[in-house]
Amino acid sequence: MSLGTVDRTPPPFFKQGTPALTKLLVLSALAVLLMVVDARLRWAAPLRAAVATALYPVQWLALQPVRATQWLGQHFASLQAAQRDARQAREQLARQAQRAGLVEHLAQENRELRRLLGLRERVSPSAQGAEILYALPDPYMPAVVIDRGALQDVREGAPVMDGFGVLGQVTRVYPATSEVTLLAHRLLAIPVLNTRTGERYLAYGNGSRDEPGLSLRFVPVQTATRPGDTLVTSGIDGLYPPGLPVATVRAVSAEGREGFAQVLAQPVARIRDALHVLVLQPAQGDALAPATERHP
Repeated sequence: MSLGTVDRTPPPFFKQGTPALTKLLVLSALAVLLMVVDARLRWAAPLRAAVATALYPVQWLALQPVRATQWLGQHFASLQAAQRDARQAREQLARQAQRAGLVEHLAQENRELRRLLGLRERVSPSAQGAEILYALPDPYMPAVVIDRGALQDVREGAPVMDGFGVLGQVTRVYPATSEVTLLAHRLLAIPVLNTRTGERYLAYGNGSRDEPGLSLRFVPVQTATRPGDTLVTSGIDGLYPPGLPVATVRAVSAEGREGFAQVLAQPVARIRDALHVLVLQPAQGDALAPATERHP
């Protein structure tokens, strides 16, 4: 073959066509144009719907392993939570059964001792439901107004409690309404009993409606009271029936004033959030003066 017939052109691999930058600019402009046209004319909506419909089975199949893994994880997590709740419920039921048995045993012993000593049986006080209408605006006197009054046989000094514990006592009675001084009032004194140690003290409020609390007065430094102890009404004042839940001891410090220990407690009643209450009859037949008047 002669030299003049040899093809000296480079192979296709080395051919130089349109520059890459030019292609990028043209394709970018075309993409922008298509997006603007689609945004204004919505011409691609049927195409997208058709593509989405065609790809849905593939997407569904691809998601099944992920959903199966999530379902298994949730199933095992809920199973563990259910087992934990069941275990806690069994433990709580066992404690309540033990406590109920102990309470019944103590009540039986109390009845036998009273019968042996010739004392009269304690009668459970009568109670009536009431609704809190509004709170008094005075920030220095935590009190609320309930929708029961003298027409419903509400008397001054009557204890008031919610579903958790003692809330306060009635201090003023009107024909259809009554004022209830809350447990957080600084001058409201309530005799309490430590159910663990048997110690009896007077509990006073801290005067705060937003962060209600109680403090025990005249507690000796050598007291056996500890944080977590339960305080109930002692019934010694003749107003509050004995055994009503009042508070839980929060802190005990020997660095109190005048040589006494400082004991702080948290009321168990929902002083800020209570909506419905129970108005009890005083433990004695005749209502005594409210504690805020007896302790000026």
